[in-house]
Amino acid sequence: MVILFSGSVKNIDSPLSRTFGDTTSSPGGSPRPRAPTPGTVAGLDLLPISSNDEVLRRREATLRQHSFFQLRIYLRRGHGLVAMDKNGLSDPYVKFKIGGRLIYKSRTIYRDLNPVWDESFAVPIEDPFLPISIKVFDYDWGLQDDFMGTAVLDLVSLDLGRSNDLVLPLQDLSRPDANLGEIHITATLYPKTQEDKELYFQKNSKSQDVNKRLKSQIWSSVVTIVLIEGKNLLACDPETGTSDPYVKFRLGNEKYKSRTIWRSLNPRWLEQFDLHLYDDGDQQLEMTVWDKDRTKDDYIGRCVINLMEMERERTYNLWQELEDGAGHLHLLLTISGTTASETISDLTSYEENPRERENIVNRYVWHRTFHNLKDVGHLTVKVFKATGLAAADIGGKSDPFCVLELGNARLQTQTEYKTLSPQWNKIFTFNIKDINSVLEVIVFDEDRDHKVEFLGKIAIPLLRIRNGEKRWYALKDKKLRSRAKGNSPQILLEMYIEWNPIRACIRTLNPKEEKFMQTEMKFKRQVFVRNVLRLKVFLMHFLEFGKFFQDCFEWESKIQSFSALVVWLLLCYYFQIWMMPVGALLIFLKQYIVLSLAGPNSVPWDEIADSDLDEEDDDDKEKEEKKSLKERLQAIQEVTQGVQNAIGRIASLLESIKNMFNYTVPYLSSIAITLLTLATLVLYLIPVRYLLMMWATNKFLRRIFRPHVVPNNEILDLLSRIPDDEMLLDYKDLKLMSSPETERRANPKKKHKTS
Repeated sequence: MVILFSGSVKNIDSPLSRTFGDTTSSPGGSPRPRAPTPGTVAGLDLLPISSNDEVLRRREATLRQHSFFQLRIYLRRGHGLVAMDKNGLSDPYVKFKIGGRLIYKSRTIYRDLNPVWDESFAVPIEDPFLPISIKVFDYDWGLQDDFMGTAVLDLVSLDLGRSNDLVLPLQDLSRPDANLGEIHITATLYPKTQEDKELYFQKNSKSQDVNKRLKSQIWSSVVTIVLIEGKNLLACDPETGTSDPYVKFRLGNEKYKSRTIWRSLNPRWLEQFDLHLYDDGDQQLEMTVWDKDRTKDDYIGRCVINLMEMERERTYNLWQELEDGAGHLHLLLTISGTTASETISDLTSYEENPRERENIVNRYVWHRTFHNLKDVGHLTVKVFKATGLAAADIGGKSDPFCVLELGNARLQTQTEYKTLSPQWNKIFTFNIKDINSVLEVIVFDEDRDHKVEFLGKIAIPLLRIRNGEKRWYALKDKKLRSRAKGNSPQILLEMYIEWNPIRACIRTLNPKEEKFMQTEMKFKRQVFVRNVLRLKVFLMHFLEFGKFFQDCFEWESKIQSFSALVVWLLLCYYFQIWMMPVGALLIFLKQYIVLSLAGPNSVPWDEIADSDLDEEDDDDKEKEEKKSLKERLQAIQEVTQGVQNAIGRIASLLESIKNMFNYTVPYLSSIAITLLTLATLVLYLIPVRYLLMMWATNKFLRRIFRPHVVPNNEILDLLSRIPDDEMLLDYKDLKLMSSPETERRANPKKKHKTS
């Protein structure tokens, strides 16, 4: 690691402050001059200098005279940072770390390569010989942030009690010749006495409880908005007949601005963000649409949503009409994360109503199947608590909250502050539209400005839920391959599901609902290699079959070749079309016998190897090339990305077919068996030519009688519901290290044995 700092240092007297950990910003953009500080080591710069080593030894000797320091850093600005986004800009923020521990994280400056942070903070320093690591990242919503460069501040090089104006060039060891810009800071290191040290830690412990009570009263609910698209917006550019629209949201004092979609009257944003609702604040969500211009942006239209009229803990799919016929906006809106104890989603005040439970069960009995075909089922999720979460904040704690996603529905709990073992005690309900959906439970840490940091995630297919089973689930990382960071993090859930199998079967044979918020799959070498290996498994089977087929013609084995000839002649003479589904049924029968004798087979999975791949992915993420190099390789990357995704889709389809016959999802396999049985009977009783005539007539006349029907293929729709091997790894449960209940039961036994 290269230690970088500026040679120009301004000497400004600063105070010996007794206040630590503050994060104030100077209005004028520079520290105020104050009286000299007791304990300042003056005259060090006037000592005779025989060599750089001599100066370094004197500085180290001076630092060893003190047991405690206060470091005050004023983060001024950045200059000439590297562009990481497609628009040629970046959203930079800075992280300061000591010994791998995060001590400060700046706010994000959006769309700027020369950001001005104007922030200052102070931290206690016990070991001044540990350097300060400064890393700059580009913020990406819902994705991993891009690494922009790093610099190191050596505290030994600072003059005690004096302000040091530093210019730190950013560097990346993988790109030593690249110009990544520079960071301008002012650093001051104050020596402290033992009394100051004791006073600081005493004051810090008292303020934690106060901050916890104050922060828990900040907001009452979270308004989660997914801005999907706009339709038929007004054209504000006469030259092109289009607009460059973006949307501004305002809820009380909180605001959000979407990205600009260029030259479109039907823009598609697909952006998700959170606004916060206050008990005594404004309950009106205002949305205004603007056209981006070089001089002054043009106003397109506005609409207002009254949040007082909306039910909590429910996702609304809204089409909002803009005023004066300026078009429509399509968005998903959910009000959740309610902190009030009297809400219906709070387990502490929830009392189960047997009559209500009976009504839910009666909605999905078989003889009421055709009352409402779209209502497939009902899911109830109880979120109790989590343990062993990773520490995301400076004080070794986190501010966790839990998010539940089912399709496009998204609900979340309240935030529990300053804890690694939060107790949410919330109950949520979902209307099931597709029994093959997957419930995603994600735990985040809430940071300043209501930003989030990932803590853990699990994916639970609805068909695997056992009613009334209260159990711990081990949290995984973002890729759902290895265990999440922390002390064996896990979450306690209890779920109930009621559904109608016939409605679910009808819905399974229809197109799958589009999930609006999905992360874009970028090109990665590991993903590309993994998809090639997945496809190679099936290609080897085809190659082996082709080799066997070729050997039959070569007569290398006379018995094999003669038997193949006899079978071929018999098939050609006696073959009927109804034998094809019978052959598929025989495969089901063979696999059923194998599973009965050998037990269920699982996808091979090496958690350690997958965690190693995740670390390699993180390293590759930090070593991304500059924007200019990306532009040179853009064409190649698009081709490789298309090949990677195509291979992944082919491998997923083949694995889904394999898993259908392997009874991976018994419900879907039973549907396939039923359809194959019906196909066998139909093909046996009705000649093929009549079936082909009926099929063609239906295909030709469908657009006439049902013009708005979505074209689909029932077989592909069924296969799309069957998970591939990658999904099975996502759904695989991690082994629990030890639950809190078992630890409590084990401790008395250990004490008894010891005594």
